[in-house]
Amino acid sequence: MTDSDRIAMPETELEPSKKAEQERRAKIRELNDHLRLHAHGGVWRVTAGIASLPPATTRQVLKAVASFSDFNADNDPWDEHDCAVMEVAGERIIWKIDCYDRTQTLLSPDPANPKVTLRVLTVMLGHEY
Repeated sequence: MTDSDRIAMPETELEPSKKAEQERRAKIRELNDHLRLHAHGGVWRVTAGIASLPPATTRQVLKAVASFSDFNADNDPWDEHDCAVMEVAGERIIWKIDCYDRTQTLLSPDPANPKVTLRVLTVMLGHEY
């Protein structure tokens, strides 16, 4: 069979859903970045390990989390900008964003919808994970 013998297939049903999923992830990424960059749209929490660091180091860690931009396929496979591991002031730091329902008892039913989602950005030392 040659290419000219093949029958053109109509657009599949997957294309619209693929686009919708890309748009959903883009919205999640936007909301996660907004929280991380502006400390707005959710809450930041630090673990006991981060809180026990000298104040200047804690500030350095929080600034590094807010300014992190090295997202790639290895550390952000879902392209949602929701976690990273980094080295700051000689400390291995992990930060992650979790999306809960407004009661904080369950995961959010729709992380792309800020009306039903509370974002929590947690910053911790590597050994606390």
